[in-house]
Amino acid sequence: MNMGRKNRRGNKRRKKLKTPQAINYAKEAVSALPAEEDALSLLLLDFQFVAAAYSDKMFIRRMILMRIGFIGLGIMGRPMAENLIKAGHELVVVGHTNRKPVEELISEGAAEAKTPREAGEECRLVITMLPDSPQVREAALGDNGLIDGMKPGSMLIDMSSISPAAAQAIAEKLSQRGIRMMDAPVSGGEKGAVDGTLAIMAGGNESDFEEFLPVLKAMGSNVMRVGDVGAGDTVKLANQIIVAGNIAAMSEAFTLASKADVRPEVVYEAVKDGLAGSKVLDSKAPAIIEGNFDPGFKIKLHAKDLANVIEEAHAVGAFVPLTSYINEMMQNLISQGKGELDHSALIQFYKKLM
Repeated sequence: MNMGRKNRRGNKRRKKLKTPQAINYAKEAVSALPAEEDALSLLLLDFQFVAAAYSDKMFIRRMILMRIGFIGLGIMGRPMAENLIKAGHELVVVGHTNRKPVEELISEGAAEAKTPREAGEECRLVITMLPDSPQVREAALGDNGLIDGMKPGSMLIDMSSISPAAAQAIAEKLSQRGIRMMDAPVSGGEKGAVDGTLAIMAGGNESDFEEFLPVLKAMGSNVMRVGDVGAGDTVKLANQIIVAGNIAAMSEAFTLASKADVRPEVVYEAVKDGLAGSKVLDSKAPAIIEGNFDPGFKIKLHAKDLANVIEEAHAVGAFVPLTSYINEMMQNLISQGKGELDHSALIQFYKKLM
């Protein structure tokens, strides 16, 4: 293998490598080593790789494990936080009314902060995973909020599902103190959060996205920058329209089949590999068939997202009649005390009409 041209003294001149070249070069060099190669040669090769990569500051920043603040340890936030610990990051969790997830994460090595401000003082990156805009606004801008603790240049990544306008307003306030922000809501439900396979749609500055991409990849398998701050939440709203429509259509189809004496499980098996098949169908049909509505994503939270869709639609002049109707169905179930059930329980709206 060519290790670089010789200079006048006969010594081999090292190539100046960019990071991707350094990685490929190291792989190539390791594969070319004979089995009996001594430890010193391996050490020198290691040093050459590190020296080549060192010139790329962004690469070094990506390689450093971070001390990360995490606020919001619910159904989604708890496993997301755990995956950050598994990835090797130091975690500082903010106290929660439910002590169980806090104590569990502390037992896995996390530290605890009493307030968002305290977490902001300790961490260059803070992640929020909260129910809605008011909670994110309070954590970021309220009394003992992040804005009073985070240093200029630090980053807030809000992974909640909130309105795009709220995300932009919070980002604007933080920027006045030199604090950066991205909105990076997720899709994939509790299973995706546990497995670390969430879809993450991020809005923010491109260089910020690249800097914190390794952190996001510890929680998701499909991580994409979709635009500037607010764009992440806009894409999440679009996602929630599609998911809600799928669940409503599935509920309607299973209701029709049941009334015609065809079992829903037969319908599912017959259509799942055709054009009607989808991840939503595969994820939610078994629960509907079994009547198991333990929450992976609660009706009340999906209804909140659809309300944000309608608000954003009014702001931008979009027409969303289907979303409005499904939101009414969910609100009806919430009024019956079913808001804590999984959103697949939307079928109960139809069953009530049978």
